[in-house]
Parts: sequence; C-alpha cells; structure tokens
Amino acid sequence: MASHPSRRLSADAFDQKVTRHPSNTADTGRHAPRPLAALDPYGLLELSHTLFTCAEQSGIVRLAMRHISALGPYRAEAGYLATGDDFSRVPDHDRGAPTADGARMKELGKADGPVFLPARSWNWAFGLRGAGGLLGYIVVSSHSEPDEQGHFLLSTLMGFTSAAMSLATSRPEQHDNAVELSRLRTERATALRKLDTLRAKLHRQNTVHEALARVTARGGGEDAITQALYELTGLSALIEDRFGNLRSWAGPDRPDPYPVRSSTRQGEILRQVTREAGPVRVRGRLIALVRPRGELLGLLALEDPEATADEHIMFALEHAQQSLAHELMHLRELAEVELRLRRQLIDDLLEGTDETSAYARADAVGHDLRRTHYVVVVHWLGNAEDDSFTRAVEQATATTVARPLITRRGGRVVLLTQAKPDYAVHAALAHELGTPDGAIGVSTRCDSPDGIPRCYQEALRALEVRQNSRQCSGTTFFDDLGLYRILGPGNDLRELEGFVREWLGRLIDYDARHDTELVETLSRYFDCGGNYDDAAAALTVHRSTLRYRLQRIREISDRDLADVDIRLNLQVATRVWKIILGGRR
Repeated sequence: MASHPSRRLSADAFDQKVTRHPSNTADTGRHAPRPLAALDPYGLLELSHTLFTCAEQSGIVRLAMRHISALGPYRAEAGYLATGDDFSRVPDHDRGAPTADGARMKELGKADGPVFLPARSWNWAFGLRGAGGLLGYIVVSSHSEPDEQGHFLLSTLMGFTSAAMSLATSRPEQHDNAVELSRLRTERATALRKLDTLRAKLHRQNTVHEALARVTARGGGEDAITQALYELTGLSALIEDRFGNLRSWAGPDRPDPYPVRSSTRQGEILRQVTREAGPVRVRGRLIALVRPRGELLGLLALEDPEATADEHIMFALEHAQQSLAHELMHLRELAEVELRLRRQLIDDLLEGTDETSAYARADAVGHDLRRTHYVVVVHWLGNAEDDSFTRAVEQATATTVARPLITRRGGRVVLLTQAKPDYAVHAALAHELGTPDGAIGVSTRCDSPDGIPRCYQEALRALEVRQNSRQCSGTTFFDDLGLYRILGPGNDLRELEGFVREWLGRLIDYDARHDTELVETLSRYFDCGGNYDDAAAALTVHRSTLRYRLQRIREISDRDLADVDIRLNLQVATRVWKIILGGRR
C-alpha cells in the first residue's frame, strides 16, 4: 500500500477557498441569499457548531470521525486521545476495524504521518493540536490519496475538531475560573462592606475620641463630660456620686427636684451594676460605674427609656466613663494634697510659726490668713477615730465666708475659722452624729498668726471647762469664762492683764483721763465686804461720796454690782490689779 507525506494547502490557497462569495463584490446590486447547502456543501460549518457545543473530547472525536465519509471517499479508521506519553483509542461503533500500531503512533513524534493498516492503499494520521500541544490523532484511510481539495476538506475538519477539543479542555477550567471569580467577587463585596462598616465605626469612634479629647484639653470637668456625651449620643447624660446625689446633668427632661433614693435602694443598684462587666441597663438607664483603682467615686448614666442604645452609644459611654474616672481621680488627688497642706498649715499655726511663711502657705492653699480668726476645738464621744466626724464638723462650721482650716489632734477636731461659731453648731452636729454628747470650745478673736497658739489654749480651756461642768455637753466661749479664764495651769502675765482689762478697763481709762480713783474705790469696797461705812472710812471720804462713786462705777463699767458672778469677777480683777499688777493703770 502506498503512503505519502502529509500535504497541506498554502495559506493563500486556504484564504482563496474561504473568501469566495457567491456574489461579485464589484457589483453594487443586491442578490438573493444562496441556500445553506450551496454555502456549505460538505456540512463543515454545521458540524463545527455541533463540535463546539460538545463538552467531552472523546465525543468530539467520534463526531468528526462520523463526518469524514461526507467529505469524500474516505474512511475514519480510529481516533486516539493523548494521555501523557501514551495514546488511548476512542471507542466507536466499528469495534472490528483494524487499529494502527501503537508503537507507530509514538514514532510520529506528535507530527502528522502515514500509518500501516491492512487492505488500505492510503492511511494517514491527522494530528489534533491545541495551545497545549498534541491532543490526539484521527486516522483516515482511502483507496487513493486525496487530491488538493480533499486535503483541504480533511485539514479543515481536523482544524475544527482541534479547536473544539481545546475549547472542551479549557471549559472546565473556565468554569472553575468563573466559579472562583464569582467567589472572589463575593468575598470582595463582603470585604468592602466590612471595610465600609469598619470605616464608619472607626469614624464614629474617632469622633468620640476627638470630642472627649477636646474636653480634656479645655480643662475637663464633669459638666463638660456630660455635655459632650449628650451631644455624641443624643441621650441625656448625668453623673451621680456614690450616694445617688446628682452632680451633673446634660440634656432635656431633668427632674426637678432630683429624686433622692434610699440608701438601701442605692446599694441594690450599685451591687447590680457591679456584678456585670461594662454598662448595665437598670430600668430606663444605662449605668457605668466610675471606679479608678477599685475605688467607687460615682456613676455615669444615660437616660434611655426606649432602649435605643447601639454599639456606638455604648462605646461613647465607656469612653466617657474612662474620662470621668481620670477627672474624678485627679480631683480626689488634688483634694488630698490640698487637705494635707491645709492640715500641715494649721498644725504649724497652732504650734507657732513664722508669720511671713504662714501668709505665703495660706495663700497657696487659698486661705486668707490676714482676716480675724477663731480657734474652735470639738470633741464628741465615740467619734475619736471616725473620719466622718471630721467631715461632719467641717460641714457644720462651713460658712459663706471661707472654708475653715481643720486638723485632728488626738480625739479632738481643731478648726481655724473666720466666722465665730454660734450655739447652732452644736445642735447641727448632734443631729448629724445622732447624739448630743459632745462639747465645743471657742477662743477669743485672733488678729494675726502669732496669736493663734494662745487662742488654741483658750479654746482648750473653754472645752475643758465645759466638759467638767454640770452640763458637760454644749458650746463654751472663752469670752464667757470670767474667773475661770485665770484659774488653771499655764497662766501668764499677759492673760492676767487681759482679764483685768476685760473687767476694769473702762474704769482704769476713766481714772487716767480724769485723775479719779474709781478702781481704788471699788477695790476698798470689796475688801470691806461691801460695807459702806467701813469702805468710806478706809477711803477717808463721806458715805454719800462713796455712794456717788459706786454709782459712777456702775454707769462707766456697765456692770451690775448686785449680780453675784459679776461681783466675783470684779473682786478678783481688783485683787489681780492691786497685788499682781501693782495697781498699774
């Protein structure tokens, strides 16, 4: 059997075949379309449509093999698919047809070429090629070698078959790619949505950070924090101390008056919020505790009766909670430092300190030491070690003038205050502490820091007198002690002079101006036990003159000589004047 090398049409010949048209392109007139059979007499175009819709390579090869006989006196002997380095035959209807030698198929080296088949004059293996290389072979036989047109038709069929097989090969990959692309697009869309959500969330969080940072930069403050929280959330914001007292409110619908909860109810709320992490809803409020370093300083809340709070509002509340914690802790630390400085100052003043330094230190803590002051000493049974006792004393003695300096000494509280306390202070403390068993001693006025130690001793003397009297609870003023001012240890000449000036000062001054002897007359009168005749004789004056002088003494001193306590203080004052002071004016 004769065999021939593969014959291919040149590109020009192929172009001439495929570019023929049934009409003359030079003719501008229209012609009726030719029937499909005339355009495609061998059915290659119709076959190509079928080939390209087939999904399996073996099916494509079988379709092509069945169409070979329509191209001329040709027979499709076998079809092969490339499987790695080997070839597998495509099953077809003609199972008894002779097959080419497998070794010969490999010898072709992926090229077209003749193969041996018995009882056939011309046998040719047409290679089916795609972008990835050889896809397989179709073996065609004929009793004679095809002419040029036959080669063209066979080559065209093999080209369609190769293209369809390449498409079938890539279709699963394209499907997988399409599925993967769809998945990636879905993931991209999801990622973009998440990114948009995250961007919006970060923007809202950044808004919260910036708003509260501006509050801090401007000095902070509880009112500024609640106002910023209200503007960020649209919900009324409030701050309470740990006892439930309102400290700040921002937003509408502020209760007036603000309701005061019982200590039992307040304790229940605090325990409920403490049991859970983060803000807790209690009825119509979102509550966050302010507990820097574990110490409860208060609570921050949002009025949310409709339960509209979302993640953004919760974030704003938690961030404001942190800002408020820093603010309250800062205020607490400042208060502790100020309290320590004020206590150190009053302790030094009570012991005696340099006046210039005292003024400077008082100015530093905001206390005007240049004004008149009083020293007050308070003692209450059962409250020696209780800090609430100190706070109660400070609140009871607070005035609109200035905050007092206060310290603890043993079981007593000592104050230096600009306002002289009255008897209402004891009543207020008795109500606050739940018992009237306490005493208060108040000094005379003090006009300069160097007099504060003396006034402190006066307040202690007044307290001691009160505690040792029949009515041991109450307030005693050193001005009212009378004779008790000079009875007791620690008296000095200045204190005795002060006592004499208090009771005899007007008479001494009158004698000095008018060269009279009213103080001497009063002293002789008391020395004679109030006897007119003996006193007149001692003074070598007439009885009526003595009566006149005693009347002038009553008028000038504004003292009632018939009052027993006044007579006693005047008599002691005259004795001190004559014996200790030597009758000095």
